[in-house]
Amino acid sequence: MTENRPILLVDGLNVFMQHFVKNPSMAETGEHVGGFLGFLGGLGNLCEKFKPSRIIVVWESGGSIKKRGVDPTYKNGRRPPTLNRYYGDDIPSTAENHNMQVSLLAKALTHLPVTQIYVRDCEADDIIGYLSRYTFKPARTVLVSSDRDLYQLIDDRVQQWSPGQKKMITRQDVIDKFGVSSENFISARVFIGDPGDNIKGVKGAGFKTMSKWFPELSGSSFVSYKNIVEAAKILHYDKKGKTIGSIASAHDLAEKNWKLMYLDTSQLAASQIQKIESQLEKQGKSNKMGLMRLLLQSGMQKFDINRYFLAINSVRR
Repeated sequence: MTENRPILLVDGLNVFMQHFVKNPSMAETGEHVGGFLGFLGGLGNLCEKFKPSRIIVVWESGGSIKKRGVDPTYKNGRRPPTLNRYYGDDIPSTAENHNMQVSLLAKALTHLPVTQIYVRDCEADDIIGYLSRYTFKPARTVLVSSDRDLYQLIDDRVQQWSPGQKKMITRQDVIDKFGVSSENFISARVFIGDPGDNIKGVKGAGFKTMSKWFPELSGSSFVSYKNIVEAAKILHYDKKGKTIGSIASAHDLAEKNWKLMYLDTSQLAASQIQKIESQLEKQGKSNKMGLMRLLLQSGMQKFDINRYFLAINSVRR
């Protein structure tokens, strides 16, 4: 693996949903196939852009039992995504259509030089964190996702391509936008919380507050939530405000949120890690005729398969 040919770690469902809610493409059968075609086409574009040495698509399996053990309300009440209705009201958003497209996509990827990973009872984030931090530690890696939870993995070796923003997220981007470094992104976020995952934070705490009162969070040296609590106690002693006082007394909240947010092997059982490693040994084979047959059967005759395989076949293990 050369320095200029990264490994792509693709957050499968996250990337699929980006296209599912925005792409109005319909098959000749009348089915909405925007998520499928958008994902597949986007993967080809990434191959043209990065010339990766390997592509690994990680699928969500329904949630983490360990995280729900820490907090039973974790991710409860998440709203379903809203489809882009600019093109009219005739785009179906049923669960059946969603599942059909994901199933078809997983089948299509078996005809490409792509590795797919699916492990029950753990989140795609945790698998990507494990692969990025450990399995592929020496290699240049590009995370493909719009999920901010992955910002904690970004460093000089790891960058994140955001399909939503259509740009690469670097260490400097994280600092410029949030005022904290990627190394300390979660250390700040455990106090801020994450409403999208139903993770409660300290009232009044935001990235602006955290970077203002705890400027060490912008550095490359790791700052733990325990360090922040202790620093907040000193600030609170000097009467720096209600929010600082709440942070000073938020040790237990921060500890719980750290267990929910930090991506490491602590979220994975040994049996799950074993399954990840065994699935890494498998990779789909480049099969133009197989993919073409699948597309035709599904009413997608206009897909430029020749250009696509020219791009995707640049992947070499």
